[in-house]
Amino acid sequence: MMNIAVIGSGTMGNGIAHVFAQYGFPVALIDISQPALDKALATIGKNIDRQVAKGALTEDDKTATLARLTTYTSLAEGVRAADLVVEAATENVDLKLNIFRELDAHAPAGAILASNTSSISITKIAAVTKRPEQVIGMHFMNPVPVMKLVEVIRGYATSDAVTQRVMDLSRELGKTPTEVNDYPGFVANRILMPMINEAIYSLYEGVAGVEEIDTVMKLGMAHPMGPLQLADFIGLDVCLAILRVLHEGLGNQKYAPCPLLVNMVTAGRLGVKSGEGFYSWGHGTKELVLAERFRK
Repeated sequence: MMNIAVIGSGTMGNGIAHVFAQYGFPVALIDISQPALDKALATIGKNIDRQVAKGALTEDDKTATLARLTTYTSLAEGVRAADLVVEAATENVDLKLNIFRELDAHAPAGAILASNTSSISITKIAAVTKRPEQVIGMHFMNPVPVMKLVEVIRGYATSDAVTQRVMDLSRELGKTPTEVNDYPGFVANRILMPMINEAIYSLYEGVAGVEEIDTVMKLGMAHPMGPLQLADFIGLDVCLAILRVLHEGLGNQKYAPCPLLVNMVTAGRLGVKSGEGFYSWGHGTKELVLAERFRK
């Protein structure tokens, strides 16, 4: 059984740790903040409770899953026995490069180093290590316990053996891995983010309102949620960061972020995480409520 370490205990990190632990893997969950780790364990517990309520897991499964999780505030301690490290820190290139330098110094020589990045070059990340052939992208979808896709991204130097091991491991988690090459945005966000950006441009240019745009995409294209609601869930700051990676990396004006998106992020309107984006959040119901500025 492989030992897993997960760097970052936010939404993606705790979801990745949850899934590995649920499927029998011992997991070291690492964050610089102990309160963040405590919050992550509480979130994992609540998410497992939902699985128990639906009959997908038992109370014994919950106990066993939580018992496989150990938290660390020291990266060096947390990764010292790891066979696979999955980095799920904030989508910031300098932060990720620093983390991978540390991982290369402290993780066992044979460990695979994976990043859950949604857009940053795996080749660039691998280049700061002495083991580029063992660096790979393992892009889970949110919410991790529910979504089946894992986008497996091969860097320029990633070996066939490491790629195959990560593909097989993803299947062991009940996921469907899809291998893609290392170009800006990979596949998921290269297609998704221009759609979200175009939806924001449609709002910005007065083509239609928030509700109308989302309704067209939900009812006309059978999307489970509209692009503006989805942007709120992803985080408008994350959407902006990915669009900037696409714009810079591909040099095509079609990826230029909409000025409305830039202004909203600058103003701190980030979506669900800040309480307001295109919609207002935190009102205690599942009803979609438009943010004040977008109400007619």
